[in-house]
Amino acid sequence: MANKGEKKYRKIRKAHIWSSIVEFLLFTVAATFILIVALAYFGSYVIDTKIASEYEKILTMSRLYESGIESGDRNIYNLLKAEGRDYLITDAQGSILYADGTDTRSGESGTVLLPGYDEEILVYRDVSRSFIYPGESGRLTLDLAGFARWMSSDEDEEDKDPELALESNRNLINLPLWLVVEIDGGRQFFVGKAIFSTGRRDVMMFTALVVGLIILLGIIMFTILGAGIKNFIRQRRMLSLFFDDVVTEGRNRTYLLVKGERMLRRKCNGNNRFAIVSLLFVNYNTFCICHSVQQGNQVLGRIYRAIEKKLDRREMIGHCGAGDFGLILHYEDERALRIRLEGIISELEQIDSEHKFFFQAGVAFADRATDEEGRSVRSSELDFDTEYSDAMAARMSLGGGDESGIAFFDDKLIKEQQWLDQVQERQRAALDSEEFLVYYQPKYDPRTSELRGAEALIRWNSPEFGLVPPGKFIPIFEKNGFITEIDHYMIRHVAADQKKWLDQGLKCVPVSVNVSRAHFIESDLAEQICRMVDQAGTPHELIEIELTESAFFDDKKAMINTINKLKGYGFAVSMDDFGSGYSSLNSLKDMPLDVLKLDAEFFRGETSDRRGEIVVAEAIKLAKNLNMRIVAEGVEVKEQVDFLAAEDCDMIQGYYFAKPMPGSDYEEKMKAGRSEKPAEEDS
Repeated sequence: MANKGEKKYRKIRKAHIWSSIVEFLLFTVAATFILIVALAYFGSYVIDTKIASEYEKILTMSRLYESGIESGDRNIYNLLKAEGRDYLITDAQGSILYADGTDTRSGESGTVLLPGYDEEILVYRDVSRSFIYPGESGRLTLDLAGFARWMSSDEDEEDKDPELALESNRNLINLPLWLVVEIDGGRQFFVGKAIFSTGRRDVMMFTALVVGLIILLGIIMFTILGAGIKNFIRQRRMLSLFFDDVVTEGRNRTYLLVKGERMLRRKCNGNNRFAIVSLLFVNYNTFCICHSVQQGNQVLGRIYRAIEKKLDRREMIGHCGAGDFGLILHYEDERALRIRLEGIISELEQIDSEHKFFFQAGVAFADRATDEEGRSVRSSELDFDTEYSDAMAARMSLGGGDESGIAFFDDKLIKEQQWLDQVQERQRAALDSEEFLVYYQPKYDPRTSELRGAEALIRWNSPEFGLVPPGKFIPIFEKNGFITEIDHYMIRHVAADQKKWLDQGLKCVPVSVNVSRAHFIESDLAEQICRMVDQAGTPHELIEIELTESAFFDDKKAMINTINKLKGYGFAVSMDDFGSGYSSLNSLKDMPLDVLKLDAEFFRGETSDRRGEIVVAEAIKLAKNLNMRIVAEGVEVKEQVDFLAAEDCDMIQGYYFAKPMPGSDYEEKMKAGRSEKPAEEDS
């Protein structure tokens, strides 16, 4: 199946050529047909008109003969002889009763219709110059080939037939045939010799007219053909532009899509192994910002030419946009291919003596292409677009770092892509059937072990995949935008649970719900949350809205506006993962937050890390001075609990006290009110 680039290429390739060819052929056929028909009609008209005139004379002679016979006038034969025309009288059986002149009729005869006469007329072909004869269509026909041969011969007219001799002063051409008139009620027939006469000059003029028309037709045809050739040349130039890259002055991605895919389908087999490479100039955007886009494009051109020099005739390169280059490389084995790519990257890193450049390459193997079910794809079914996407996926697995690297598309990436597709196919149905579960992780006071709050966490209980942890699907939802639906889902369910527990008389504590940064582009986010919580009938103070630190790097003005609205509606707002970024202090300065959650990384590693304890202690003091409550995440050992209690930390969330649990288990924690012992440290 052709890709889009291939379809566009074919469309451009065929459009002008075939239109010109079709136009040329149609005109040639039509013009030739019209010329032949016109000449045939004109010739037939001339012959019919002149023979009709001859028939009129023979008809007059037949009436004169018939009148003389009826009156017994024996002088009638002398009168007919004076006409100077050969004729003969036959009976009904065709026997000659009387003849004046030589009977030169051939055995060929037929009936024709002449202009001005309704009845068919019997005509005999002449044996001497049998160029005019009755055709099958009932019209007189001229034997053009025979007539042309006769005209080009050197034989003198008088030697051929003295009776039809050319009159030198008139230069006539005489062509005979015999016409039959019925007389005496059909008992006899008058057969007269008709002569089709025309001048040689007329013939030459007619011939010149025909030749002129043919020449004119030829000129028009060659004009159309010339236009077609021009279109072909213009089309070749257009196709060249179709494949040209204006930045590098080399080839573009479409060239790889069309020419590359064709080559792969033709040559990729057991003896010819090809790899598709996505090679990224990592520094391109930074270079353009520091210098200019024009200079950046000049560097891309140098990179293109440097790579092109290292390719053999079986290999291809195309600039695929920004700093990305697509390559089709022939290889023997993976190790040799890696060494070759490392060599290419090493040279490209030194292409500019004043700058250090980095390049990342992703590799997919065209000879190992598979379909959606994992079966090997034949070379005739290879899809460059798919293979190149796999190469880019391998390259992106290197991460967003600034270092050079090479990654190969393997089974792990295939499984990741398959998982991505499966999640996105099922996400809507899973939401509608409420396969997503709300788990709760309690937060305790480190000094009294009293339950002070909880965080709502999502799990996916899928009929196909079982219980799926959030790390396997939340990142996918964040990328495809479905996370906003999940946010709504979690807020509605937490509000409903809180209302249910209140109605049961349980002592409810605030539950924090994560809201994605993607939601904060919506100016009415606070109103949306308020409506959902009010619909459940839950007091606002029992719902805490939790934002990740990364969300504070977006539109700060919109963020502050939304936080103020939420606080105005009575919701508490917290910052999650404090300390995981680089602008936390600046965020604290501007954002009117209620709760600060210390990132779990603070509490991993050695518990005796004095530097870490100093940072945590100072962060707690800073939050206290800003009238914020402190929650420490990821706390797992008693020494950390004792330290945080000593530093006046408000709440601890971690496996030391409790792991995330279903709502029914969390109910028991609420009933107990405080933790009696730490949670077991298994997941």
